[in-house]
Amino acid sequence: MNTADILIIGAGAAGLMAARELANAGKKVIVLEADNRIGGRIYTQYDASTRKYTELGAEFVHGDLPVTLGLLNEAGIKYRSASAEMVQYDQGAFLEDESFIEHWDLLIDQLNSLQQDISIDEFMSKEFSGDKYDRMRTSVRQFVSGYDTGDPKKASCFALRKEWQSDDDSAQHRVEGGYVSLLNYLAGACKVNGGEILLNAIVKDIYWEPGKVSAIIADGTAYHAQQMILAVPLGVLKASEGQAGAITFHPQLKAHREAIKHMGFGAVIKILLEFDEPFWYSEETEIRIGRSLDHMGYLLSQEEIPTWWTQFPERSSVFTGWIGGPEARAKKEMSDEDILMESLQSVANIFRLGVDELRQRLKTWQVINWTAKPFTRGSYAYDTVNAAACRHTLNTPVDDTLFFTGEYLYEGTAMGTVEAALTSGKGVAVAIRSININ
Repeated sequence: MNTADILIIGAGAAGLMAARELANAGKKVIVLEADNRIGGRIYTQYDASTRKYTELGAEFVHGDLPVTLGLLNEAGIKYRSASAEMVQYDQGAFLEDESFIEHWDLLIDQLNSLQQDISIDEFMSKEFSGDKYDRMRTSVRQFVSGYDTGDPKKASCFALRKEWQSDDDSAQHRVEGGYVSLLNYLAGACKVNGGEILLNAIVKDIYWEPGKVSAIIADGTAYHAQQMILAVPLGVLKASEGQAGAITFHPQLKAHREAIKHMGFGAVIKILLEFDEPFWYSEETEIRIGRSLDHMGYLLSQEEIPTWWTQFPERSSVFTGWIGGPEARAKKEMSDEDILMESLQSVANIFRLGVDELRQRLKTWQVINWTAKPFTRGSYAYDTVNAAACRHTLNTPVDDTLFFTGEYLYEGTAMGTVEAALTSGKGVAVAIRSININ
């Protein structure tokens, strides 16, 4: 039977968290996932020959986050510290003991004085014009693009102020066995309690009325329930009718569609390069660049692919590249091979090596262009100036029948994270249970 109490569209962190909670409460749950795997933007790849896990998507627990770490502890899944030295490479030099953003204290003071929200780009142009602040403006815009994967012309000053004043860079963790182990735990708990998770189920149309909803997937199969949770990425909700992955509502949700349109969703490309050895730790590299990188975990640069990290403290030969924001969106249609060559050129420039030498030392590589993937269409949300009002609209159930969940609806300081998705998924499950009890 294709009938449930609750249909959940999307088997990422938010969807599976909601499914686990509702199945535990005795609800009949069916999860429809468009992809051929669970996890969404969590994508752990396992190599049986080396017994190593590689994170193609989410990789870090950014802080001592209560929901994520609580679930890991509950599941008995181990995690390890990912805290490490952050190094900057700028204008041919590796910088030590310098603030990531010049005039940081002045920046925060000026942000604290801001009474009306504007974009960070407008704010920087207004408050920090002139040659004196050139480098500062560049660093801020790169940080918003790289870390938040947002467009500085749209990103909210108020949201960034909140984020920057609550950030705990000292606490970073990686999940043993990859993030997917946590998703497998949630999926297993859902299934044990009678829930179903169906893969390759691409929802095309949703027909709804109060207390009744149907999802039609690509092969024409219909699934029915009293309530539905939309747990797909914001990028999918933004897709226009006719685009791959797009979902059409009957009748339309005009207010929700407008709110979705005005929310920010970033772009990102992740690049994984595995070399014959971790040459960045070698004595030859130390001599060539004039300093030791023995404890380097993160490397920030002005290169075409600007952000890199290692697997420190593990001496892995995998070097991970990252480009976010408008610069990543501009590369959406580029071939993986072209992105690889830009990556190798960036690494070559940083370490003063030849591209041909790096290519010869390269064992394997992968480019994960999340912005080009039809069931993702980007990275994660960032707050625009009017995001709070949009979130309120989307967090309000539609006739107690349609519910939205995902990291983009999270209200706390860990925006754009797995923590945000898990928290939102748990919250929507609580809301549904409260409505059904009453």
